Amino acid sequence: MATTPSHGAASSPVPQSPPVAPGAAANGDAPPSLAAASAAVLVKSEKAPADAPIVVGHDFNTDMAAGRLDYDALLQSYAKVGFQATHFGQAVDRINDMLKWRPSADAIASGSVAASARCTIFLGFTSNLVSSGVREVIRFLVQHKLVDVLVSTAGGVEEDLIKCLAPTVVGDFRLDGAALRARGLNRIGNLLVPNDNYCKFEDWVLPILSAMRKEQAEGATWTPSKMIARLGEETGDESSICYWAAKNDIPIYCPALTDGSLGDMIFFHSYKEPGLVIDLVDDIRGVNTAAIKAAATGVIVLGGGVVKHHVSNANLMRNGADYAVYVNTGQEFDGSDSGAAPDEAVSWGKIKSTAAPVKVHGEATLLFPLLVAQTFAKEQLRRTAEGEVKETPAAPAPAES
Repeated sequence: MATTPSHGAASSPVPQSPPVAPGAAANGDAPPSLAAASAAVLVKSEKAPADAPIVVGHDFNTDMAAGRLDYDALLQSYAKVGFQATHFGQAVDRINDMLKWRPSADAIASGSVAASARCTIFLGFTSNLVSSGVREVIRFLVQHKLVDVLVSTAGGVEEDLIKCLAPTVVGDFRLDGAALRARGLNRIGNLLVPNDNYCKFEDWVLPILSAMRKEQAEGATWTPSKMIARLGEETGDESSICYWAAKNDIPIYCPALTDGSLGDMIFFHSYKEPGLVIDLVDDIRGVNTAAIKAAATGVIVLGGGVVKHHVSNANLMRNGADYAVYVNTGQEFDGSDSGAAPDEAVSWGKIKSTAAPVKVHGEATLLFPLLVAQTFAKEQLRRTAEGEVKETPAAPAPAES
């Protein structure tokens, strides 16, 4: 039957579709095989491994029933949450493995390892973390001798020392760079450092460099780690990482000592009083020897760049670290060492093939304080409770502007 044409349109017949056979597809194809589709969707699986943890998160109803929030239980639950929360839980396990490591009875009996031997823990961190409040977390570790070897950049040293003279303040990632420059404010992410802080640092450090130059003329030798220890002693400030490292004889290795404000000060001083020599060779012997002589080693690296490689390369000298934890946001797809996964370090012999290294993909200011809360802080509480160490002192006061 012909359809009624629209207004103004010529009348024309409308072709009719052929009738569709019962059970056939509208496009003329053969009907789908439901058995094949069912087989594809409902593939039979093997049973999950019996020892695999069941994915489950923290139940805040338990906190409500108890009338308090249990942050320890919350953080412990991360291991079974999945994704990077599970990596966080694994990182907690690896750090606790470092702290709990003891030599085997056979090794002690053979005389190859002293019964008192412990895992030597290398901590590498980038300068931005010292600019941030992670400085206080690292200072806690060094103050209580919970780590053994530090590796950082020039900024990781100078930012610590500068904070003894004047504070860094919170700003915003979106502040205009040109406007900040006109005001003499330097931006580090969403932190602000007034340029006057660096002027105070110059006034403080140049006389120390002059004293070092004089002592060199009398026979003293200087390396980056010796220089950093000297600066730590000179600051006398208990809020400082460098102060506690010097006090506790924990070396801070800095292979890129001149790449920052310290380098600027050394540059200016070299024209005022030429001749100060800082020897890198003795420091590479020091960091590598620390790894070679260790009964076991653990590495914790926050961020990437030179500190990540320097820590890893030192452990190559002993055919790899026994434990490793990386915390960074880097990706491996550009081939950078900063973003490289731990397994790449295994291929180089920087982490042992028998290790179970962990990389937590995340930002260290958010993650590292929580890692420390679940590992080093608990260990310090245990040592204090069992009388291994004296009672923990009060926290140092921050510098005032």
